[in-house]
Amino acid sequence: MALFGRRNVLLVLLVAAVLAPQFVNTYHLFVANLILVYVLLSIGLNILVGYAGQLAFANAAMFGIGAYGTGLLQVHFGWPFWLAFPTGAVIATSVGLAISLPALRLSGLYLALSSLAFAQFTQWVFLHWESVTFGAGGFKTPTVSFAPLPVSKPIGLYYLSLILAVALFLLAQNLVRSRLGRAFVAVRDGEVAAQSLGIDLLRYKALAFGISGFYAGIAGGIYSAMLNFVSPEGYDLFQMVLHKAMIVVGGLGSIAGSVLGAGAIVGLLEALREVKGIQEIAFGAILVIFILFMPGGLIAFLKTRVPGWEEPLHRRGRGDAPTVSTTPATKVVRP
Repeated sequence: MALFGRRNVLLVLLVAAVLAPQFVNTYHLFVANLILVYVLLSIGLNILVGYAGQLAFANAAMFGIGAYGTGLLQVHFGWPFWLAFPTGAVIATSVGLAISLPALRLSGLYLALSSLAFAQFTQWVFLHWESVTFGAGGFKTPTVSFAPLPVSKPIGLYYLSLILAVALFLLAQNLVRSRLGRAFVAVRDGEVAAQSLGIDLLRYKALAFGISGFYAGIAGGIYSAMLNFVSPEGYDLFQMVLHKAMIVVGGLGSIAGSVLGAGAIVGLLEALREVKGIQEIAFGAILVIFILFMPGGLIAFLKTRVPGWEEPLHRRGRGDAPTVSTTPATKVVRP
């Protein structure tokens, strides 16, 4: 096994993440938690865009639906967080499945525009359905309690995010190495060819949208608990650009790349937080550089220069399985 291979590097990052609360202050713990939230969002979006090839712009809306679902169930019905949180994720998953229906007949820019219209409609609902969503002012959510565990809310929430991020990372990694993941790649590389192989387009597109919605819903529930506040501007178009930038920088069609992209973009934005003007310029410059000169993202750079970063679409022990590229071969989906 290569010393600086994917598994070793990710294992070191995991150990650092487990020990982080012992050595960092509350602010840095919040930033680390934010990275974990965006790792979940990036993985879900990469499954939809990078693996299944569906150019959709509804991820921020599903992120918001997860946050609003979790918060509103607590505020309006008095549900505890531990019941409202999974329910919010289920609501986001259901919405993801529902918006997959147009994807059967739409593709490329047409699908992008229809999903963008849905995202804008969701924003309108957040802003104007004041009797339910509290309008533009947003609303405060109850503080999450980890009793009887002897941990404070920031540390408890951080470890909850870490456990979910690791579990859903492993789930995604196994998913893309299964028949389901290979079906996603077949749909991405050619819908007609996929249909000729007996792949049901509606079923697999719906699954891709549903999985992406589930990841966004989980991230939204954690995000609402982190801030103890939910408002529409947290789930606007810039949020969507942020998610797309993470999978472009990390690498389309790569679960490990989603982790790298989320860490790189959040780290950059936090490092330049005190100089807002430079932050936006640097963010735009990095996006342009990656789109023009490194369309494969950080993961493509590592795969060509460091052994052990390959991500085969089959499990170990099946070396005779045909090799399938994890990155789009005939077309590159870009935001």
